[in-house]
Amino acid sequence: MKDVCDGKLFLMVLYTPGSTTSYDESPVEDGKLKYHFLGGGPEVGNVGCILEDSTGTRIQIDYGFVPKNPPCFPEEGPPVTDVILTHSHIDHIGLVPWLVSSHDTTIHCTEMTASLLEMLWRDTYKVSSIEKQPLPWDRRDLENALENVVTHNFGEWVEHGAWKWKFHSAGHIPGAAMIEIDLGDRNLLWTGDFDTRSTPCVAGALPVESDILFIETTYAGREQPIREEEVERFLSRVVEVVERGGTCLIPSFANGRGQDILSYLHDSNLDLEVHYDGMGRKIINHFLDNSSYIRDPDKLWKIKRWARLVSSKSDRKKALDADVIVTTSGMLDGGPAHWYLNRLRHDQRNAILLTGYQAEGSGGRRVLDEARLDIFGKTVDINLEVNQYSFSTHAGNSQLLEFARSCKSKNIILFHGNPNDEQMKFKETLEADGINIFTPDNGQGYLI
Repeated sequence: MKDVCDGKLFLMVLYTPGSTTSYDESPVEDGKLKYHFLGGGPEVGNVGCILEDSTGTRIQIDYGFVPKNPPCFPEEGPPVTDVILTHSHIDHIGLVPWLVSSHDTTIHCTEMTASLLEMLWRDTYKVSSIEKQPLPWDRRDLENALENVVTHNFGEWVEHGAWKWKFHSAGHIPGAAMIEIDLGDRNLLWTGDFDTRSTPCVAGALPVESDILFIETTYAGREQPIREEEVERFLSRVVEVVERGGTCLIPSFANGRGQDILSYLHDSNLDLEVHYDGMGRKIINHFLDNSSYIRDPDKLWKIKRWARLVSSKSDRKKALDADVIVTTSGMLDGGPAHWYLNRLRHDQRNAILLTGYQAEGSGGRRVLDEARLDIFGKTVDINLEVNQYSFSTHAGNSQLLEFARSCKSKNIILFHGNPNDEQMKFKETLEADGINIFTPDNGQGYLI
C-alpha cells in the first residue's frame, strides 16, 4: 500500500474540507447500511470508516494515520457530528483533531482512552514538527478536540439518531473497545483492534452475537506463538545476556507493550535491575488512575515500585549499567532507545531484544536487515546481537476464526489487514461455513 499512501500524502494536508472527499452523499437505499472506508480497509492501520443508513443516521469510527516517513494519511471523509474511537493508538486517533476543527465533531471513547489523548496528540505534534512532516492540524485544533470528548463505560447504551451503540472490552490495550451498534432491525459489531487472549494488563475480548461483523484481520492466516513459550524464550535470552555481563536493551511500545514486558520480567523472580524510560512511564500513571480498565491494578502498583523509573539525565546514565533497559520507541524510530543504543553498541556483550513487529522503513527493520541505524543524524553500525519476539496483542488466526464463528454473523467484513494469500485462506475458511465475506477497498461505498 506504500504507493497509495504516498499518493494521498499532500492531498490530506492541503485539501479544503468538503472539497476532496470521495464519499457519495446520495440517499442510502431503504433497509441497507452503507460503509465507506477512508483508510484501513485493505491495509493495516490508517483507520477511518463511515457508517450510514436510509434514516440519515451517520457516524464515523476512528480516524488515524500511519506515522512513518513520510506519513500515510487516509482519505478525507464527509462531515460527521460524531466519531467513536476504539482505542488510543495513533493509527486510529491521529487525525481526530482535524475532524473537530473542520466539523466540530463530538468524540466518544472510554475514560481510559480519553485520559491518554492529550499526551499522545502532543507527542504526535512534537514529532511531526521535529521531523518536518506534514500534519493537517495544529495545537489550537488539539485544544478544541479535548473539549469535545465525551466518555462512556463498557455496556452503556448511547443514543445516536435512529441507532444506539455501546462499548465492549476489546482486550488489546487498556481502554480498547469493540462497538456494538443496534441498527433497529439488526445489529453489528465492530471489533477495532482486539485480542481474545489475556495479557498482564487486560483480559481478553469476548464474542458478541451480531448480524454483521466488522473484524480486524492483522494476523489472518498467521498464528501467534503460545504466549507462555514466547515469554520463556524471552526470559532465557535475558538471563544469557546478563550472565555474560551485558545489558539488554528492550525497545517497547509505550502504550501497553512496555507495561506487559515489565510484568514478565517482574514475575520471573530473576534477580534483575530493570530501568524503565520513555513515555511509558507516564502511561503507567494513567493506567493506575483508571484502574477499572486494568486486569490487576495492585500488581501494576508493585511493578511501578519495583522498576527503576528514569526521570532525569543522571538516571539515564545510571541505567547504562543496568541488567535491562525497557524504553521507547518500539520500532527504534527515536526516543530514548537511540540515546541508549548509541552508547551500548560499542560493547558486544550487550544485546537488543525487539518485542514486536518491525514495519518496513522502521529503525528496527533496518537494524534487522542491515545492522545499521540513523542516530542523531549519523548512520552507525549496530554490531550487537538482535533477537525478535512476538508479544502482539492482536488475535491470531485461530482466535480470529473462533471469535468470528462465535459471533454467529451472517455477513463479515474484513478490514485492517493485508490482502494477501494468508487473508484469502482465512476468507475461504469462513466462506466454507456459509458466511458471506466482504473485503472492501478504501474510498468506495458498499451497501449491506
